[in-house]
Amino acid sequence: MKLDLTEDSLPVYEALSSAVRLRMLQLLAVQPMNVKELAGAVKLSSAIMTMHVRKLETAGLIRTHMAPGRSGLQKICSLAAEGVEIIFPLQAKAERKGHRKEIPVGHYSDFEIEPTCGLATTEHIIGSFDDPRYFWDMERMNAGILWFGKGYVEYKIPNFLLSSQQPEELIITMEIASEAPSTNNNWPSDIAFTLNGQKLGFWTSPGDYGDSPGKYTPAWWPAYTNQYGLLKQLRITPKGTYMDGLKLSDITLEQVAIRNKQWTFRLSVEEDAEHIGGLTLFGKGFGNYNEDLVIELFYTDGFNGADADKRDAAAGADNGNGTVS
Repeated sequence: MKLDLTEDSLPVYEALSSAVRLRMLQLLAVQPMNVKELAGAVKLSSAIMTMHVRKLETAGLIRTHMAPGRSGLQKICSLAAEGVEIIFPLQAKAERKGHRKEIPVGHYSDFEIEPTCGLATTEHIIGSFDDPRYFWDMERMNAGILWFGKGYVEYKIPNFLLSSQQPEELIITMEIASEAPSTNNNWPSDIAFTLNGQKLGFWTSPGDYGDSPGKYTPAWWPAYTNQYGLLKQLRITPKGTYMDGLKLSDITLEQVAIRNKQWTFRLSVEEDAEHIGGLTLFGKGFGNYNEDLVIELFYTDGFNGADADKRDAAAGADNGNGTVS
């Protein structure tokens, strides 16, 4: 979730300005809970808890849905955001030089998958469910969503970096989730990322989300299938590889052969993973963000000798104390 310093972000700031609501978010980070359970945990009445739930839901920090309980329907609460980033005006105005490419999810160059699996355009399912042969159907180029239980999809990405440009950071942004039979918000899956044959690390997706329709998911899309994912940002820098600011590995830009004229990016759920819970990849026309795979390589123009010395000295200082900024 990205915020700024305008009034549009006030609902989130107001929702976070309560010790009770902060405690609720801590509890929901462990597991979804109903209103009565939350009220008992923080020692408040259900009526007051309902007000707090409404505040967090309005801010987009939690989501709710109705489910059968022992004494009738109950409102189940779960987290809707994994983190918050505040963009200050100076940061918003700052412009970095970079090359940006959007890769439609159906433009993969290779795959090896096992069911459950499928893919679809914004108008219809391509072929039929759980038949990997349809992943080579020509209509796959128009796919806005794909999913599989185990295996990988691989994308070829052109690199427009010039020899005079110094790569600083590669960012890959994607909306992803697990893949459960039907849907299941509690269905962990270890999703691994590989660039140019170099394993970058893995991220454990919490679930396959089907509790509410995706913001951009077509109205015809079946309610029992994947509805939306989480927006994740994979960053490869000279200091290592990060997912949403948390370090995944020590793999650097240099180690992934960033100057190759073409990159190969793989997303996989591997045979030896602890949680083999599949992968769903959302593109334009599906999910909550209406974006395909976004690849951004940021760079600076060629260094002079003094600048290179400063950069090398800064890198050496970082390596010496192990601090990550």
